Amino acid sequence: MFAKVVVIGGGTGNFSLLRGLKYYKPLELTAIVSMMDDGGSTGILRSEFGILPPGDIRRCLVALSEEAELFQKLFQHRFNGSLGQHNFGNLFHLALTQITGSEETAILEMSKMLNISGQVVPVTLQSVCLMAELEDGSIISGETNIDLPKHNADLRIAKLFIEPAAEVNPKAIRAVEEADCIIISPGDLYSSILPNFLVSGMPEAIANADALKIYVCNLMTKHGETTAYSAAEHVRVLHQYLGRQCIDMVLVNKSQPSPERVEGYIAEKSYPVNYDIEAILNQGVGQVVEADVMNKKVLIRHDPMKIAWELIKIIQDHKSAN
Repeated sequence: MFAKVVVIGGGTGNFSLLRGLKYYKPLELTAIVSMMDDGGSTGILRSEFGILPPGDIRRCLVALSEEAELFQKLFQHRFNGSLGQHNFGNLFHLALTQITGSEETAILEMSKMLNISGQVVPVTLQSVCLMAELEDGSIISGETNIDLPKHNADLRIAKLFIEPAAEVNPKAIRAVEEADCIIISPGDLYSSILPNFLVSGMPEAIANADALKIYVCNLMTKHGETTAYSAAEHVRVLHQYLGRQCIDMVLVNKSQPSPERVEGYIAEKSYPVNYDIEAILNQGVGQVVEADVMNKKVLIRHDPMKIAWELIKIIQDHKSAN
């Protein structure tokens, strides 16, 4: 089965989906990546050298790599000592950008070196800052400060925006327009997923695309972003920033983590995302798919192979019906 599949998101959610999907041929995969990260090594390199955030780009490249595991580990390697805040992949990205004079060229060259299945496309090529207005009217500046709140995390986010305004990367628009399937990955809703929809032209392109649009719902809530959010609430907010109800299908996890696994999350006020099928359908969704897509490890994450298998079945059924 050939299909053009676009995965939109950031962080570990994108990484998990891409790791699993790359094994299914001949999918043509495109990862569209948020460019709002400003923490850790990424933040330092953005500030000092003015480059786009390399962190999510690096993670997607590694996830799609066909090279040996050692080569993948090299790009994820974090240094000790005076370079302790950086990893090899970010510094390599910086070096290639300076050598080639172009971040797009640097990404292409890294893609060749890692022999990736597909392509990684920044949602915008402009430098922007993610901003959030809380329900009390206060403004939070920077993706890291939204992701790891120093403010009262009990306050809900009322509005998300970027400064300055930014235009979408033409390659991202082209990938969306040509896609057979668009997958919105799981991840931190306000700091990893929605930033992609704040770039001018992207929400309209997604909403108007003929592709099957699937949202893979988060497994856990995140205090300060999605406190007490159900799956339906996640979908409602996605539609709000996409401009209209356009998600065709939502994939939810039907298995439950053990109390022992959840215990550490509860300490951070994070809980399993509850779902009500009728409530999700009331958000304009055509179908809800329930499946066991959770891993068996300590950290509660989507299992790359489980989630890929479920998504492939959905795409195959859709193509057969059309």
